[in-house]
Amino acid sequence: MTRPWCNRSCIISAIVAICINFAASPLEAKKPLPLVAEVTIDLKGVGAIVGVSWGHGVLWFKGKKYPFQVEGLSVGDVDYADIKARGKVYGLKNPRDLSGAYAALGAGVALAGGVSGLAMQNERGVVIDLSATQQGVKLNIGPQGLTIRMN
Repeated sequence: MTRPWCNRSCIISAIVAICINFAASPLEAKKPLPLVAEVTIDLKGVGAIVGVSWGHGVLWFKGKKYPFQVEGLSVGDVDYADIKARGKVYGLKNPRDLSGAYAALGAGVALAGGVSGLAMQNERGVVIDLSATQQGVKLNIGPQGLTIRMN
């Protein structure tokens, strides 16, 4: 004679054991990247269709300023744009690490304070959260990508 309560109680016991195991060893949560620097960018853009843009900026890191060049930001459907932007920089260990090609930031990276504008990351793990200072201007990475070169 089979005992149906044994099958059910065995299954329930196994489920409880699994739940306790997960509760005792939670999955490691990613810590937000700390804010380590700031950037300001002056951007010029020409052509709504072509989307050519260039500019220069300043990295403010550990009390010093470091100039750089930027190419590849898109500012939307405008014939000419003169845009100023500010950004928060995360994951920077050395000013030279700001250089590189940037892509839009995907899910899985948390920033202290959250994302407020265009979040992008380079191949060295440096993250910039960039926002235009003019109201109503939305920044995007252009079709050729965004590149920063230190001076």
